[in-house]
Amino acid sequence: MDHVLIGLVGAGIGQSHSPLLHQREADRHGIRLIYTTIDSNARHLHAGDLPDVLRWARTLGYRGLNITHPFKQQIINHLDDLSGEARTLGAVNTVVFDDHTVKGHNTDGYGFRRGFLETFADAPRRHVVQLGAGGAGAAVAHALLDLGTDRVTIVDVEPGRAADLAGRLGARCAAGHPADLAALLTTADGVVNATPVGMDHHPGSPVPPECLRPGLWVADLVYRPADTALLRAARIAGALTLPGVAMSVHQAVAAFELFTGVPADPAAMLADSADLLRTGR
Repeated sequence: MDHVLIGLVGAGIGQSHSPLLHQREADRHGIRLIYTTIDSNARHLHAGDLPDVLRWARTLGYRGLNITHPFKQQIINHLDDLSGEARTLGAVNTVVFDDHTVKGHNTDGYGFRRGFLETFADAPRRHVVQLGAGGAGAAVAHALLDLGTDRVTIVDVEPGRAADLAGRLGARCAAGHPADLAALLTTADGVVNATPVGMDHHPGSPVPPECLRPGLWVADLVYRPADTALLRAARIAGALTLPGVAMSVHQAVAAFELFTGVPADPAAMLADSADLLRTGR
C-alpha cells in the first residue's frame, strides 16, 4: 500500500497519543501511515455534523476513523453496517471505509478483555460494580460478562442510561443508583471506572477513598494520566489495580489491523505507550 490515512474524531483529544502509537507501529511494518485528529471542541463540531465528517473523510481518501467520546453511540445512525459486537453494544469506536460501505466496529471490549486477563486472570468476579454507561461502559460491561462475571451492577450519574444498558445486556446486569455506591462496593469483588472522572480535564476520583479496601480490585479506563487519583487511592487502601493503558493499547492493536490488514505487535505497542506517557507526548 502507498499510504494509509486515518483519523480520530472526538472532544478534547489534543493530547491523545493514538496518532504516535499507530504511526510507530506502522513504521515497524514499513507502512506510511498518516494519523490526524479531528477535535470537535476545536472545530466546533456537533453530532449533527457527523454525516459531513464521514463524507469528507471518505472523499479525502481516509481508510478509517477512530471514534471517541462523545460520539461512539451517535455515529451509528450514519453507518452502512456494523460488526456483531458493535451492534450488540450499540457503540462504535472504529469506522472503516470499504469500496461500497462504511462499517462500524468496536474494539474496546477486546481491549478490556486482553488487559484484564493479563493482570487479573485469577481475580474473583462474582460481583463487579461498573461506573459509567456510555460507549466505553457498554463495551466493558459486555466484556465483564464474557469474562464470566456473575453479576455486573452499572452505576451512572444518569440512572436511566444505566437502566437502559443493563436491560440490553440481560439478567446478569442490573442498574444501581449513585447514592447506593458505598453499599454496593461492600459486596463487590471489583470496580471499574468507565467515566471521564480522573482525566486531566475531569480531575478527581469517582470512588470515595473510604469505599476502597484490600481484597477489592480496581480497574480504571482513564489512561492519561497513567496514574489516576482512583488508582493511587486504591493502592493506599491495599486494593489491586489495573491502569487504563492496557485497554487503550489492546483496542488500538485491534483497530490497527482493521485499518491496515496487518497484525500489530501488542508488546511493542505497550512499550510505545509507556514511552509516550512518560515523555508527555
